[in-house]
Amino acid sequence: MSATDCLFELSESQKRQYIDAETVFIALAQAKKAAAEVRGFMFWRELKGTRTLIRSSAAGAQKSLGAYSETTQKLFNSFMVRKTNVELRVKALKAQLATQQRLNRAHRVGRVPNIVVGVLNEMAKAGVDAHFLVVGTHALYAYEAAAGVRITEQAMATRDVDMLFDTRKRLAFFTVMEKLDSSLIGLLRKADASFEVVEDQHYTARNNDGFEVDIIRRMAHGRDPHPLRMSSAEDDFWAAQVSMGDKLASARRFDQVVVATSGEMALMRTVHPLDFARIK
Repeated sequence: MSATDCLFELSESQKRQYIDAETVFIALAQAKKAAAEVRGFMFWRELKGTRTLIRSSAAGAQKSLGAYSETTQKLFNSFMVRKTNVELRVKALKAQLATQQRLNRAHRVGRVPNIVVGVLNEMAKAGVDAHFLVVGTHALYAYEAAAGVRITEQAMATRDVDMLFDTRKRLAFFTVMEKLDSSLIGLLRKADASFEVVEDQHYTARNNDGFEVDIIRRMAHGRDPHPLRMSSAEDDFWAAQVSMGDKLASARRFDQVVVATSGEMALMRTVHPLDFARIK
């Protein structure tokens, strides 16, 4: 069987639907990023008899921006207008996204396992998605989405997803996890509460449906810690070393919106398909 015999092109309606859904997904991600920049509030307060502009963060920390003046008034007005506009845009795009997800189901656009999309989205919400790459067979879902084709089911049949942790950025990852007061297995359980790290295979978590998530890493060298537990939690993953990990970590990046069978979408971060073919 030739390579082309393993590919099936999506219909024109499926391609159009994917493009529409991808556009909304990306627009919402950008709007959420803009909204994060105006999180919290600005308000006026009397301090020692002077009307003062205060910026309050989402966490409740407050900072004085100066006494009332034409400059601080313009700063306040600009912030409030921007905050209102971006919040309205996020709300509108969320409604559009819900519609696009229903249309994805109707047109049978997606076929990525729901649990994979769920895990990717939970990592994105936590802000740690950039620290992992989907490698192995599941990366093919990103490539087929980009190409507008389907790869034959036989080539995609797997019940586990490999996620490569970038040890080069481990300090940034652990800083985020400490702020979240969470573990990596804890993040996975937000996607499926039944995930448990396998007792004799600590780099693997398995849910009640038998689906597995493997956390792998490059071979330890330089200042890489070994062994490497993904948090201080006793029940968390221990990342497993793999021989091709360094090549995968150094490969070009490839980000693609993928669609689950439920219609839900996520951004899959993986390696460039040409590098995937060369390494694998």
